[in-house]
Amino acid sequence: MRILSIQSSVAYGHVGNSAAVFPLQRLGHEVWPVLTVHFSNHTGYGAWRGPLLAPADVREVIAGIEDRGVLGSADAVLSGYQGDPAMGEVILDAVARVKELNPDSVYCCDPVIGDVGRGVFVRPGIPEFLRDEVVPHADVLTPNHFELEFLTGGEARSDDELLDAIDALRSRGPRDVLVTSVRYHDQDPAHDETIELMAVSDAGAWAITTPLLPITPNGGGDLTAALYLAHLRETRSPGVALSRTTASVFAVLEATLKAGTRELQIVAAQHDIAHPPERFEVRRLR
Repeated sequence: MRILSIQSSVAYGHVGNSAAVFPLQRLGHEVWPVLTVHFSNHTGYGAWRGPLLAPADVREVIAGIEDRGVLGSADAVLSGYQGDPAMGEVILDAVARVKELNPDSVYCCDPVIGDVGRGVFVRPGIPEFLRDEVVPHADVLTPNHFELEFLTGGEARSDDELLDAIDALRSRGPRDVLVTSVRYHDQDPAHDETIELMAVSDAGAWAITTPLLPITPNGGGDLTAALYLAHLRETRSPGVALSRTTASVFAVLEATLKAGTRELQIVAAQHDIAHPPERFEVRRLR
């Protein structure tokens, strides 16, 4: 599979393309990384250096790929954090062009908006742009629990409410939705120690639960979106893609916790990316 991945990049650590490209390559896929920023490190450190690329420059890079006559051979476009609506427009234009050249291609968007406990952490206008302009063009969408609630305008606190929210989201465009970092705020103490992922498509709905590890490294969503896209396109099975993605991401998080670092241990855990140790049960919800 050939993937046009339009995302941020860091020299040190693993977020954006720096979290997505190597895992996709380790799975045997060709990746064309287009950078929207090139920072020294992710912004979670509070300080960083390097350029924020202008939307016109990003557009030029994509045009250069088309000049080589290969843009139409892309099987998928992958995007994550969008720094401003102007960059989002560049991404949507690229998606439209790839799909014009290859109608079988898909667009996978990780709609980065915010998270539970942190709230919205992107620039004003981005959440609404993602909700109103990007979601209708996505084939695969990978919001976290907080982002799902923002995109659908209501709370989702149970399996049934989550499924209703996902169905509402899917009715606006994306046929495949993966919701990450699902947390239930109820009286069940077991939910304080676990985290859930839920995948929904035309074929059904599946969920998987893992222990909640005591770390919150940056880049986990970028890694998850990339792996889910790859496994979904390869297997055509959301349940299998959910199982493999969860297994690899959990292994990376375990290696990160063991290393005692805030940077994802993607290289150290590469065997578990290439050969997912599927140890968590996938439950079919419908």
